This record gives sequence, structure tokens and C-alpha cells, in this order.
Amino acid sequence: MKQHNFGAGPCILPQQVLDATAKAIINFNGLSVLEISHRSKDWESVMDECRTLWKELLNIPDGYHVLFLAGGASTMFLNIPYNLLEKKAAYLDTGVWASKAAKEAVIFGETVIVASSKDKNYSYIPKGWTVPTDADYFHITTNNTIYGTEIRQDFDCPVNLVADMSSDIMTRKIDISKYALIYGGAQKNVGPAGVTFVIVREDILGKVSRTLPSMIDYRIHIKNESMYNTPPVISIFVMKEMLKWIKESGGIEKMEELAKKRAEILYGEIERNPLFVGTANKEDRSYMNICFVMKEEFKDKEAAFMEFAKSRGMVGIKGHRSVGGFRASCYNALPIESVHELVKCMQEFEKINNKK
Repeated sequence: MKQHNFGAGPCILPQQVLDATAKAIINFNGLSVLEISHRSKDWESVMDECRTLWKELLNIPDGYHVLFLAGGASTMFLNIPYNLLEKKAAYLDTGVWASKAAKEAVIFGETVIVASSKDKNYSYIPKGWTVPTDADYFHITTNNTIYGTEIRQDFDCPVNLVADMSSDIMTRKIDISKYALIYGGAQKNVGPAGVTFVIVREDILGKVSRTLPSMIDYRIHIKNESMYNTPPVISIFVMKEMLKWIKESGGIEKMEELAKKRAEILYGEIERNPLFVGTANKEDRSYMNICFVMKEEFKDKEAAFMEFAKSRGMVGIKGHRSVGGFRASCYNALPIESVHELVKCMQEFEKINNKK
């Protein structure tokens, strides 16, 4: 039975990427890619190609650097205020990860929450907030994997705009020039767990008065081209192959088209099907993480649907414990076919259980 991977992360990867990685693990110019020196010409070519693909696909302007680091986005929650917060930081609280990021900033200075959607279990993106102009930076989380909300616009910001794009990078066109720093874990749309991407405008660095440890200082990693210490080689190799696949598949334009199509199909079924209801405000719904639950009168059918879906090859659709219900993560490599199969599964379950 074919399995359809809707897991929230690590993400589904294209077969082409898996095949290329498996081959390189066995033999990459004579040795395994797991064995070669990260100071060798062979490895430097991988790093260079990966960096070039990032710049090409996202049209990254001059003055920005692309870094490949370890530690996940959660480590960047610390690194960002360490590098940027001198007096005040501002945060938009749209979910667990945004809240955790702000918690780290408090250690370094005044931290202001400009708005929060916690009052309604993060089911919407706050509106009408104002960024304090005396803040060193303003931090947003563009896609909220747990709650299924997403910011899909690049807005003008009076201070340095910092964005956690862990789960929607490379899924839509971005005006990089509107951001001072973009970061995220790769394991949603651009590779496996183990490597963190950072896109940083160099002129924002070196402004804080505190002494920065070498591993925290983005300037050190820029100078050493992400190889101040041994980089997470296999994760970067897979990322490089994933970016090649994105380029060959039509680039960001095609990824955005497919993301919208997957979301339209699945949200359409959620709205049509009398058994289910979405959990996020319609205007703020994520294309990446589509969250839904059983309608109140069918709550007792939730476990049954989960088993029904599993029996038909649906993998990873259990919702986060803070939301419940179901979550279908529709990342770049997820085939449209899988979305159609989930919809078919929902329709079959409706026929069996909607006896009104």
C-alpha cells in the first residue's frame, strides 16, 4: 500500500533527492559523503552550489549572506537577540515557536509583545498592531505549524525585520530586501533535520556592545563560509539536492502554485464535508499546515477516522496535542495525488458515518 506522508517535520523528500543522497553515501568521488573532509575541494563545491542555489531561487540581493549552521531554529531564538538586541526587541506572538523566541530575547533586554493571538488559541494572525520605532528589531514567525496560520505578505517595517520561516521558506516569492534576517530549520521544505539556514544582511551585525562567543557571532560564520567548525555535512548535501529539485521543477513560482492548489483542494473538502471543520480563521489559513477537527456532533468519531485514514496509507495526520484533531502538512515535495487521496478518504468516511 502506498503511503502518503503528511508529517509536520521532518518533511517528505522527493525520490530523486533520496536516490542522489543514497548514492553519495555509498560513493562520492571515491569516498562516502559522510567521510570526506569538510576542507576538501569536493565538499567546498557542495557548499558553494548550495549557497548559489539559495541566492538564485530567492533572488537574494547583494549585501546578504547565506549561512548553514547547526542547532535548529530554536538555537537561533538565542543567537538573534545575542547579535541584535541592544536595548529593545519587538515580537509578534502567533504561536508556540514565536512565544519561545520571545522568551529567549527577555534574557538580553526589554522585549515587547506588539500583539498576540493566544486569546483564541492562536487561531488567527493579529491585526492592527504597531511596531515601536525604537526597537532594535521586530520578529515574526511567518507560518505556525501547530495552529495552521500563515503570514504570506512582505510588509514594510520601520525597524529591522526578522522572520522565522522554518516551515514556509521556498514556497512563495519573498522580497528579501524587506528583511534584515530570515532563518529556519530545513526540515519542512528544504531538506532534513540537522541544518539551519540563516539569510542575514551584513550591515545589521556588530552593533551590540556585548562580547559575542565565537559560535554565536554571525560575523565569524560569514568570514568562515559556514565552516568555522565541521558543518552538518549530510544535511547540507540533502538540502543542496532538494534545492536542485525545486529549480528543476519550476522554481519558487511552481512551488507557490502547487502550495495554493494543495490548500484549495483540502480546504474545499473541509468546508464541504459535514463531518469536519477547520480550526484557523479563513483569512489566515496556512497553505503548509492544514488543521481541522471533527464537528462537535461527530467528536466521538475522531479516533475512528484516524484509524480509517491510517488504513488507507495516510501518515502523520494527527493534530498537535494543543489543537487536537488532524493536521495535514503539505510541504513542497508532497504530490497533489496525496491530497486527492486524503480527500477521498474523508469522503468515504463521510458516507459511512453521516447517516442523517
